Amino acid sequence: MMITRRQMVSGLSALALPFIGKAKAQSPLRVGFIPILGAAPLHLAEREGWAREQGLAFNFIQFESGPNMIQALASGTLDVYLAGVGPLVVAHAKGVAVKVVLSTAVEEMTVVAGAALQSFFTKGRTTAAALAAFKSEKGRPAKLATQPAGSVPNTTLQHWLWEVGKANPADVDIIAMGIDATQQALLTGAVDGATVREPAVTIVLNRLPQAKIIALGGEMFANQPGTVLAVTQKLIDQSPDAVQKITGLGIKALDVMANDPARAVPSIEAALGKGLVDPAILQAALTSPASKFVSDPRAIVEATAKMQTYQLKLGTIDKEYPVDALFEPSFYLRAKA
Repeated sequence: MMITRRQMVSGLSALALPFIGKAKAQSPLRVGFIPILGAAPLHLAEREGWAREQGLAFNFIQFESGPNMIQALASGTLDVYLAGVGPLVVAHAKGVAVKVVLSTAVEEMTVVAGAALQSFFTKGRTTAAALAAFKSEKGRPAKLATQPAGSVPNTTLQHWLWEVGKANPADVDIIAMGIDATQQALLTGAVDGATVREPAVTIVLNRLPQAKIIALGGEMFANQPGTVLAVTQKLIDQSPDAVQKITGLGIKALDVMANDPARAVPSIEAALGKGLVDPAILQAALTSPASKFVSDPRAIVEATAKMQTYQLKLGTIDKEYPVDALFEPSFYLRAKA
């Protein structure tokens, strides 16, 4: 049987196609995330099978804070960032080529006080008076745990203490640590209070009935910009279609988290709870006052600029940087259209 050159090339191409597809499947997008509800959308998209339907696969890598993730982002070992917007502003201004394509949550921060501290936050007493009374009675400042300097939790905590509450710095001892360590320190009584986000808020309140929320995100920093979905410029340049799909998946997942939390619970429990968190607690976390899911990245640009101004006052950044250039809303707008 005679085989023409055209038939041979066609045959080889057909044989190559399955291997090309397999190679793509073996190169999942590297997604850095912190273990909070605001970082759950892509986990939900993967476990629901939506990502696979779009030809996408994710390799999730957990970090303890946004600032800790920046080095990995800058070194090129991440494609996608799911954490607070604060550290990205400085990273972008200093040459890390990254763009925010989606917001996921706003005003997600809370301050939860343990039994000893919360008793001082009585109706009608100011934050400054409560902390002063705690120090007077206990003989030491209140120990509050949060994430590292430059992070959204650290910035919003200080804004609440000094700008909103007018507290005396001598009455507070701020201790920086990772997210998991913060939760454990609060649960064990190693600290008097902490900045926590869902699902940690509901977990802590469930395990420590005497603990209570003494400040919500909106009280700490109005329209507090929180977790965002950002992608590297390299990924945008090489695969804008993948970025478009990721953005669409994020919007779809956030809609389910906000409007059908019962459906979202199994996937989030598997990704963040890892079999250790009661699904009922996660469902309560999805509907708590600390869960405000907002997908439009344009909604947080102004608040992000204000947060940066405050970071300059704190000395965690050396100058203010252009914020608009960090955001790329076109993928969101196309997905919504």
